[in-house]
Amino acid sequence: MTAENPSAPGCNPHMPLSQALLLPRIVIESTRPVIDGGQFAAKAIVGREVVVSAKVFADGHDKLAVRIRWREDGEESWHSQVMADQGNNGWEGQFRPGRQGRHWFLIEAWIDTFASFQYELEKKHVAAVPVSLELQEGRALVHQAAERSEGPLSERLAALHHELSGLPEAEQVALFLHPRSAQPMAEADHRAFLSISNPYPLDVEREQAEFASWYELFPRSVTDDPARHGTFNDVHGRLPMIRDMGFDVLYFTPIHPIGRSHRKGRNNALTAGPEDPGSPYAIGSEEGGHEAIHAQLGTREDFRRLVAAAAEHGLEIALDFAIQCSQDHPWLKQHPGWFNWRPDGTIKYAENPPKKYQDIVNVDFYAPEAIPGLWLELRDIVVGWVKEGVKMFRVDNPHTKPLPFWQWLIADVRALHPQVIFLAEAFTTPAMMARLGKVGYSQSYTYFTWRNTKAELAAYFTELNESPWRECYRPNFFVNTPDINPAFLHESGRAGFLIRAALATMGSGLWGMYSGFELCESAPVPGKEEYLDSEKYEIRVRDFNAPGNIIAEIAQLNRIRRQNPALHSHLGLKVYNAWNDRILYFGKRSPDGGNFILVAVSLDPHNVQEANFELPLWEMGLPDDATTHGEDLMNGHRWDWHGKHQFMRIDPSHQPFGIWRISA
Repeated sequence: MTAENPSAPGCNPHMPLSQALLLPRIVIESTRPVIDGGQFAAKAIVGREVVVSAKVFADGHDKLAVRIRWREDGEESWHSQVMADQGNNGWEGQFRPGRQGRHWFLIEAWIDTFASFQYELEKKHVAAVPVSLELQEGRALVHQAAERSEGPLSERLAALHHELSGLPEAEQVALFLHPRSAQPMAEADHRAFLSISNPYPLDVEREQAEFASWYELFPRSVTDDPARHGTFNDVHGRLPMIRDMGFDVLYFTPIHPIGRSHRKGRNNALTAGPEDPGSPYAIGSEEGGHEAIHAQLGTREDFRRLVAAAAEHGLEIALDFAIQCSQDHPWLKQHPGWFNWRPDGTIKYAENPPKKYQDIVNVDFYAPEAIPGLWLELRDIVVGWVKEGVKMFRVDNPHTKPLPFWQWLIADVRALHPQVIFLAEAFTTPAMMARLGKVGYSQSYTYFTWRNTKAELAAYFTELNESPWRECYRPNFFVNTPDINPAFLHESGRAGFLIRAALATMGSGLWGMYSGFELCESAPVPGKEEYLDSEKYEIRVRDFNAPGNIIAEIAQLNRIRRQNPALHSHLGLKVYNAWNDRILYFGKRSPDGGNFILVAVSLDPHNVQEANFELPLWEMGLPDDATTHGEDLMNGHRWDWHGKHQFMRIDPSHQPFGIWRISA
């Protein structure tokens, strides 16, 4: 019932009595996790607790029984779990979905007649109020329960009634209040005034949807000679180092044939030389389109061997799904009706002013000839790569394609392959970014890239932990991309790269970096957040043993992430007091409370910063003068903290952050 619907019963001032009598007496509202009233599925992880909360109340002082019921989509029977009274009409419970895929949950509540009787009986007994009449009413409740029950339960209740009838008043009170009475009476409860909420959807995914470390590279740049195109077979040699840095997802930019018409040259030049490889985002040539492999990378069998070899190193291959076409893409000839043509017979290339992409054109999802052919073709392309062992897709600019398309495609793919994960590369408005999460994207790029000050970061980290974001959106904190060379890194040196790596790895369960970040590459196009000599338009040869790299630090940050459950999600982050505007200080605690991590990051890559700060002893139920144990997770040093008020000093020339595990 909503105020927007004047025909709803709750909004009708002329409601007949017959209709009023059908309204629920017990109110169930403010249920979480619920997105837009259940229009979309909230996100969950298989095997991890789903915490359900709601406001549940009724008139009077009767005691309520409240339960969660849940089931997997297609499952006939419902599982059930008791919810606990949190006070002030709040109820909370949890359950663990055991399989991936769509689930449903609902809340049911009723007046617990016997619990209400016990509550009144105990109050009067303690107050020395005569209870003989109450005992008579209680015996009647047990008798009625025995009559409406069957089999052993009926026999137990009949025996209980007989036993109660022969006891003195004081012993009757004790037996009525004993669990031996409450348990069979709960089983026989007729659930008076039962109210049931709407069923709400839940999208249960594997752990990597919320906890993963992504490493992005151009396979063609895995070479020791800029004149020699790298191959899938060359990538085998990079797998051990990427694994040893602690990454578990290896993400390739598009691996498809690249068009020649309007091919871009170095540094986005409009004219390409004969040896320029072009942008891999200009997908399609006479060799094939999105289903094909660029010949210079290798064969399909080479790709399959690489997927298998990566898996042996604990790495999943993720592919870029970029729905754009070079002007040589086979679709332009095979399906011209999938595109918008100008009156002069030309086709409009892609633009994002002031950027122009003369080498690519976009499909028209709602062109008459594109429905349903284009939609089905794109779905089949994704499924085709899933069959090749790819279970993760980074989607290029999904916010420029129709939301109904994504809602259909993701659901259709995941209905058969629930392990598939979609990452949205969506740098756009908050409403659109949230909506992409709602329609099915497992995770998304974020505004983290442009949050640099303490106030900006604290506000953003906090916002991501609040509704509605926490239910629908999982942030992947990429520190850089081939398209984005963040301004903060241009002049901040090695310390700046460590600052951003610490913020990303500790701030979210998901983070990623584009190859070269570990070498502190930062040379920009003057005045722009773009890389000079961009790898999008040329083959980049790198020396990954170059002095000044931060490979060891990245490996340790990823190791810390894996070893500490508190860091497996962006959820649970709290910003604490550190009295210095250049130091961001926050903590994360695992749901069971057993793992508590504190992080302090200096946002100044050039100068020493100091601050008084507070240990969050209140989170651990400790007094302000308690002694706690600290451990520096970067170097293993251990110490004792005494009291709540402490002092820190961070020297960026050494390490611009601290990561501490605190315990009582």
